[in-house]
Amino acid sequence: MDIFEFKPRKGAGTLRMGDSDELVLVDCFDGMPAGRIKPMDHGIIIICTAGAAQFEYDGQTIQLNKNDLFLYMVRSVVEKFMSTPDFNCRQIWFSRGEMWNMNTFTKSSLSDVVLLKQHPKASLSDTDVALFDSYYQQLSHHMRNSSLALYPDIVRSIVSTFLLEVLSVLRRGEQRTKGDNAFGNTGLHGKKLADRFMQLAEQSDGRIRRVDEYAKMLNVTPKYLSKLLMETMNRRPSEMVHFFTLQAIENRLRFTDMTMQQIADDLQFPNASFFGKYFKEHSGMTPMEFRIKYQNNNEEE
Repeated sequence: MDIFEFKPRKGAGTLRMGDSDELVLVDCFDGMPAGRIKPMDHGIIIICTAGAAQFEYDGQTIQLNKNDLFLYMVRSVVEKFMSTPDFNCRQIWFSRGEMWNMNTFTKSSLSDVVLLKQHPKASLSDTDVALFDSYYQQLSHHMRNSSLALYPDIVRSIVSTFLLEVLSVLRRGEQRTKGDNAFGNTGLHGKKLADRFMQLAEQSDGRIRRVDEYAKMLNVTPKYLSKLLMETMNRRPSEMVHFFTLQAIENRLRFTDMTMQQIADDLQFPNASFFGKYFKEHSGMTPMEFRIKYQNNNEEE
């Protein structure tokens, strides 16, 4: 079955920085398309404000009720969505590029990526609800007042803090369920191997792109590594390698003046042509198109 790319809606009840979909605030629920859905290349913070909903998230059944928080992670698939007529929620959409731009996840352990795949939902206390409502109102205020000095930086700072608060709440929920063997049959040893793989993939900074090389470093077979990542994260190792490779490429395109050949050499691609094909295959844009788009977004801000 095909996967439908779901975009953040436009119109009443939405706020953006300029016309970009990189960071979008959605104040109310406006329905979901049928079938298998992947919300573009975004993460989404969702807080249920009324009613109830149920759906499958990478094969895991999720039920949302009022004051439940759910964090959708980039590239996950949602299907079989159902909701009560009065279901409503607030949403904050942030692209992968915006997440790195805010530099939020350098403040947390890479093991959080595994945790969030297993525990993407938490029930908020009254204190949590009041706190998140305060952040949301601040964010709404500043996104409506784009003429303010340092407007983009202020917005990103609020979203970054919002995300850290989300991580804090989800970590708290995970601690309450530690005895439930959250990692299936993989146990503590499997969790540590998954964490170590993620660390190695990030530390390679896009230079190691073969799964068998990581398996060798971890003293396991590629087949076992693949099984382990599927059990802990519902992801293939190659997907995570591509994720960190794209991060390395995009950081160089966005924050340096390196030429395409220099980036290809730095990241140990055979040549600039191979590098360009790799990036387009995994991002949908050529490296130059990405660089121009990012520069244009900065100029608009």
